[in-house]
Amino acid sequence: MKILGIAGSPRRNGNTDILLQQVMRGAANAGADIKIVVLSALSIAPCRHCDGCLKTGRCVIEDDMQWLHVDLRQADGIVLASPIFFMGITAQAKAMIDRCQAIWVIKHVLKVPVTIPLDRKRKGLFVSVGGTKLSNLFQPALATVKSWFLTLDVDYLGEVVFSGIDEAGAILRYPAALDEAFTAGRKLVSALKDSE
Repeated sequence: MKILGIAGSPRRNGNTDILLQQVMRGAANAGADIKIVVLSALSIAPCRHCDGCLKTGRCVIEDDMQWLHVDLRQADGIVLASPIFFMGITAQAKAMIDRCQAIWVIKHVLKVPVTIPLDRKRKGLFVSVGGTKLSNLFQPALATVKSWFLTLDVDYLGEVVFSGIDEAGAILRYPAALDEAFTAGRKLVSALKDSE
């Protein structure tokens, strides 16, 4: 079982990264093979809406999204981690999601299954931290993430989100949050096994 973790924060080893690492540890503890991709370390150009993918389902921009598209289609579980920037996900995470237009084409235009291999039940989680305590802090990001998962044929399993956490490393002062993230990783693997 393959679990793909996507670190969408531009800040390395910050609160969101720490939570993602905990989720992935939980998944590994439950027996999954894990891989973490750090978007800020990759070359991912924004989508140009050139429609170059319409005939083949392959993006014409030659950068790291070419192999990441494959990873996204092969993973059994996907965990996207992004802090909240202006009520949404980071630019790095949004650029990656927008470049999945090619996968949208595969699904809706070419009518080809998204998953490799075919016909698997897949599940995903969203991990996030926000500095403010607004009641609707995560809603805009969740709308984007759920739409993205829908395109990838990934069932949305839930989120691990915490508001009022801003200072780098502050999440370490909340052991219950770290435990929740670890448990979420284990639950992701358990849910995938149950759907087999």
